[in-house]
Amino acid sequence: MADAPPTYRFEAFELDCANRQLRRAGEPVELGSRYFDALALLVARPGELVSKDAFMAEVWHGVPVTDEALTQCIRTLRRALGDAAGTPRFIQTVPKHGYRFIAPLASEPPRLRAEAAGEARRLPAQVAGTATLAGLAVGLLAGLVYGVLAGTGGGGQVLILAAMVGALGLLAGAGLGAGIAAALAWRGRANAAVVAGAMLGGLAVGALGNLLGREGVGLLSGLAIAGVTGPFEGLVLGTASGIAAQAALSGRRRGAVLGLALAAGALGGALIHLAGGTLLAGSLHALEQGLPGAQLRFDRLGPQGFTSGVRAFTAVVEGASFVGALAAGLLGLRRR
Repeated sequence: MADAPPTYRFEAFELDCANRQLRRAGEPVELGSRYFDALALLVARPGELVSKDAFMAEVWHGVPVTDEALTQCIRTLRRALGDAAGTPRFIQTVPKHGYRFIAPLASEPPRLRAEAAGEARRLPAQVAGTATLAGLAVGLLAGLVYGVLAGTGGGGQVLILAAMVGALGLLAGAGLGAGIAAALAWRGRANAAVVAGAMLGGLAVGALGNLLGREGVGLLSGLAIAGVTGPFEGLVLGTASGIAAQAALSGRRRGAVLGLALAAGALGGALIHLAGGTLLAGSLHALEQGLPGAQLRFDRLGPQGFTSGVRAFTAVVEGASFVGALAAGLLGLRRR
């Protein structure tokens, strides 16, 4: 098994290569992806000359760029580190040749390295569990809300609906969590693979949910239920969830992560509605229409019934709630 990407410490800084994050006194310092790669390249070779050709090969991967791009990169790194070209503490310029990282690196006891490696191995399972619990929580809440607003069968029906929708939320969270966890285990860090894993997880969960909701009800009742959530909806929400998960796990600021998650979820819900898809409220409304005696009255959700506008509103709120809950859970995991 390959060693976990290292973490370097110098003065008040910590360069966490596994999570692609630079921290100062425990607080994240924002760096672009290429700038992070350039700093990691320098820090991995303390005291050594890193040539311009090495930067071009390992940071820009052979893509032709001007010398000004490298100069701007080093300038940005110095600004992030509080360094100065004239009196460098971290990055020293070697005129016409390249740059050298000159700050001493703090040593890390082997026990701490082993603990960090163990934590990295546990992370995928922790992410999968957190996503599953987030899906369960938002499903229970949605079931309670719709049970109170649209149910006609009293408190018992509200609890049954909450349990049923909670189970669906648990299934959705488990599928997305499995996809994200698989990507983390494969790549070892939160990158674009996390988004791809969430997309595939959402697609699989949407297909399974559609099968259970449509074919399962049909098998038990002999009635066909159309218009329930399916693979397309799962793919869209999976994409939004993956974007939020990548942001949460890569160390971005909590407020920015939550804002991104809510916006991505809301946009996903709107896209699903505009494409003619349906989420929870639409699926329950389809159940109401297809099963006489279902004890649901979704026409209560709007003054003129369950109109297209109401359907759009519920889709946006559901998308934002689901992705926001997932991001909040992962941020809590990151804090621990």
